[in-house]
Amino acid sequence: MLLKDARRIVVKVGSSLVTNEGRGVDADAIGNWCRQMAALAREGRELVMVSSGAIAEGMKRLGWATRPKEVHELQAAAAVGQMGLAQMYETKLREEGMGSAQVLLTHADLADRERYLNARSTLLTLLQHRVLPVINENDTVVNDEIKFGDNDTLGALVANLVEADALLILTDQQGLYSADPRKDPNARFIHEAVAGTPELEVMAGGAGSSLGRGGMITKILAAKRAAVSGAGTVIAWGREPDVLLRLARGEPIGTALTASTAKLAARKLWMVGHLQLRGAVSVDAGAAAKVQGEGKSLLPIGVTEVQGEFHRGDVIAVRDPHGREIARGLTNYSSAEARLIARKASGEIESVLGYVAEHELIHRTNLVLS
Repeated sequence: MLLKDARRIVVKVGSSLVTNEGRGVDADAIGNWCRQMAALAREGRELVMVSSGAIAEGMKRLGWATRPKEVHELQAAAAVGQMGLAQMYETKLREEGMGSAQVLLTHADLADRERYLNARSTLLTLLQHRVLPVINENDTVVNDEIKFGDNDTLGALVANLVEADALLILTDQQGLYSADPRKDPNARFIHEAVAGTPELEVMAGGAGSSLGRGGMITKILAAKRAAVSGAGTVIAWGREPDVLLRLARGEPIGTALTASTAKLAARKLWMVGHLQLRGAVSVDAGAAAKVQGEGKSLLPIGVTEVQGEFHRGDVIAVRDPHGREIARGLTNYSSAEARLIARKASGEIESVLGYVAEHELIHRTNLVLS
């Protein structure tokens, strides 16, 4: 039921599914997922795909039977395989009348607040234009992602990034069991649980496919991470017929891991929880009324003073003409930029800075009243 009311969905598929157990990019499987995602997009939903498989496809193209251990060889395989992966998604989505975009990210991109906001702006813009982003880790240049990373975690981070309603992890298992069903015939299938429950991590022990770097434990931890921003997670078999469409209709397929915190509440709690803020802006009475009374975004024209030194993406305070904190939020501009555009109309930002990151200093979705 998690996906029935979800408007924005992140879909993650693993290496063994994408490459048909390492035999090469599976055109039929990718075509099926693209067909279903396109159908959901036509219903007004927004889809983001996080796809593994670049290294496995590269190994196949290079004629390597076993996964190499040397980092430079893994990077080479990723570079070769990414070409085929992107081409297949682009072809299959175009057949369904949808545009596609390749986005390569690393965990470091999402840890740095400025790069986080840049990535967020790009992805939201693509969704606005009905382009489906296909995301993978940038394994060609970053060592630790290949050695320790996994796309389950990346899927959760992307769900947080775009404020998705749900994360769907498609895997080669039916879902989560109380024990490994390949070893324990008494293993019980888990239909529903709350993400982050400690018992889930105990149940999820054991390694996954030799092609990927994950296993069920990474999916449990990904669901826990996605739940921080209020997104529920479904873990389901990727070859289940019309799995996306049936889940979107409310069929109970796979394991549903619900978030214990509501989507909006989780985001607000994160900002409210900042004990130390890097800076603040004072606003005039008109801007204070719009932010506090009407729930509007804070525009540069309403800013009268900028205090402290902060960067794009930092949480800053918004103070009324009497110096009282009325709100706090994520700033789209640094303190130096904010000082230049203060008291300026949004249409003047480009002439002052030479570019426009956003038309608002703080967008209303990134504001929480104090």
